[in-house]
Amino acid sequence: MSNTSPRPVFGSAIYYRDPFAALDWLEKAFGFTRQFVITSPDGQLVHSEMRFEDGYVMICGAWPGMPYSSPEDVEGKNTQSVHVQLHGGLDEHCARARAAGAKIVREPSDQFYGDRVYAAVDPEGHVWSFGQTMREVSREEAEQASGLKIDGWV
Repeated sequence: MSNTSPRPVFGSAIYYRDPFAALDWLEKAFGFTRQFVITSPDGQLVHSEMRFEDGYVMICGAWPGMPYSSPEDVEGKNTQSVHVQLHGGLDEHCARARAAGAKIVREPSDQFYGDRVYAAVDPEGHVWSFGQTMREVSREEAEQASGLKIDGWV
């Protein structure tokens, strides 16, 4: 696409029953900003992208020919979540999300690998996790703290 800012190598597309409400909610709860929104002549969402720092996410509605499943279609089971790595302010971010109506399913907590993480569910049941690196941890420290064997730690 032309006239858009450069995109990272990976992006995620999340499907919503009410994508316009999702755009509003994601701005309010998580601080995402609309990159652009494309609508059809009858007012349906065709495509949208939201930014958060150097990342982006596509917010979509049901579209003919595209597979779509909402959390209620899979009986509330989560088949995917989106993780956002924050540079700071994780606890404040969680408070903002909670105030906007996010269901916090994992309270902010420090992890053995040096990050602080929380997870939230949006109004349509999609799971979002947010992390912030609090301290650098070596593979050996992480293995000792967790009791797990870790391969590929850089």
